[in-house]
Amino acid sequence: MMKLLIATTNEGKKRELLEALEEHELSETEFLSLRDIEVTGEPEENAETFEENALIKAQFFAEQTGIPTLGEDSGLILSAFPEKFGVRTRREIDAGTDEEWLEKFLEMLRPVSDRRATFYSATAFFDPTTKESVTFLGSTTGEILTEPQAELEPGIPVSAIFLADGETKLVYSALSREEKNKISHRGKSVKQLGAFLLTKQEQ
Repeated sequence: MMKLLIATTNEGKKRELLEALEEHELSETEFLSLRDIEVTGEPEENAETFEENALIKAQFFAEQTGIPTLGEDSGLILSAFPEKFGVRTRREIDAGTDEEWLEKFLEMLRPVSDRRATFYSATAFFDPTTKESVTFLGSTTGEILTEPQAELEPGIPVSAIFLADGETKLVYSALSREEKNKISHRGKSVKQLGAFLLTKQEQ
């Protein structure tokens, strides 16, 4: 059985990654989290793209543990603030809790009329034995609403105010797992990763 380490301490991201991967019937893959094994330190996410940061995470923990690792990096590109957020989305605002972060984020956007935004998610796979690496990118464009439309999900507070373009009238957090995986940036990225892992499992 193949082991795969999911390199994130963000419980919201980990849950979404696992839920999206479940759809690919990876029955021969055992998923581990950073809580399951002993690791030390954190990688320095200093790259300019989501793909590079995802690979930095995957490689850092894979080489430390000897286990093939999945890294993920995501963020928001705002039309009104093109030079802000992006790969620094969470770090752009100094806040101790999800609620505090979202409150400051909404306050920043309050005088802005252009609330268009695109969410990006990059997933990366790194095998420390073969040095094989791949990255995948998913994106979803939509609008930032003025107040939360659903309960905040731990680690991913913007999901409560992000309305994706398309048929749905519900923010990310109000969608079912299947609906969100179909249209979300992370769901699109993981769909590509899952197809790749399925080929690995069958080898």
